[in-house]
Parts: sequence; structure tokens; C-alpha cells
Amino acid sequence: MKKFIFLLALASFSLFSFGQPVKWYTIEEAMAMIKKEPRKIVIDVYTNWCKWCKVMDTATFQHPVVAGYLNKKFYPVKFNAEQKEDVVFEGTTYKFVPGGGRGYHELAAALLNGNMGYPSIVFLDEKGKMIQPMQGYIKARQFDQIIKYLGEDLYKTQKWEDFLVTYASPVKE
Repeated sequence: MKKFIFLLALASFSLFSFGQPVKWYTIEEAMAMIKKEPRKIVIDVYTNWCKWCKVMDTATFQHPVVAGYLNKKFYPVKFNAEQKEDVVFEGTTYKFVPGGGRGYHELAAALLNGNMGYPSIVFLDEKGKMIQPMQGYIKARQFDQIIKYLGEDLYKTQKWEDFLVTYASPVKE
């Protein structure tokens, strides 16, 4: 009976920790939260019309291993690169810039170093400073590798190639 209760509790904890969807924040919320409980920030820079952004939402971010780790080690942020609302980030107010068919948000341009391709993922450290922006669709297995490499600070001491040799992602393609 004790073994059954233990297994039930373990299963409940696992489902609670790794069965939950990603808890998305705004950039302002995430920046406020790192002051109270420092964590890295991962920003999903997307647009409403981007097909691969939608695929990444369903195939990558909804994977239970990815979602669980993001919720545990990062403050995940969704940022629409074409949103009209002003955003204050690191003391600067960023605005929407109309133009062309759609326009763009200045914060998206700043985060992506002007390379406006979607989807894009931006990683910030616990102080809100840039670690790495990445462009393009990333499958769940590769994204798991990236977030473990960055989330565990291995990028500071280990080459990416060496990490890949030692890390066996639980995510199957």
C-alpha cells in the first residue's frame, strides 16, 4: 500500500511538473520577476501570420519535456514582433513602427539585431542581458538540447559540440 501511495504521489508530481503547458509572461513581467527570483528569460519572437511560429508552438513548446524545463528554469516570454503597444525594456520605451505591409516593433528589431525573421528565439541571462538570438523553426529535441545547454550554464564552460556528445535528450523525434 505504501508503495502504491508513493508511486501515485510520484506520478502526480511528474504530471504537475512536466505535464503543464508553458506559462508565458510579458517581457515586463519577466524582467520584474528576475529581480525577485533570478532565472534566464527565453523570448519567442513571432508574428500572427508566421506558419512556422504556429508549428513551433504546437510541436516544440507543447512537448512536455520542453514545457516542463522552460517553466522550471526560465521565464518564457511571447512577443509579437508586430504588436502595436509600447514596451518599456531596460529603461527604454520601444514602439511600433508602421511601414510596408505590416510594420514592426522596435523591441523585436533590437532583440534580433535587425534580422527580422520568424520564428526567432532570444535567450537573456538572469540580469536581462543577451546570451543568444536564434532564428528559424527548432524541433523539440534540438530545442531541449539548447535549453539544457543554456539553462545549466554549460555554454560558459563547454563547447556545444562536446555537450552534444554527452547529453542524451529524452525527446524523441
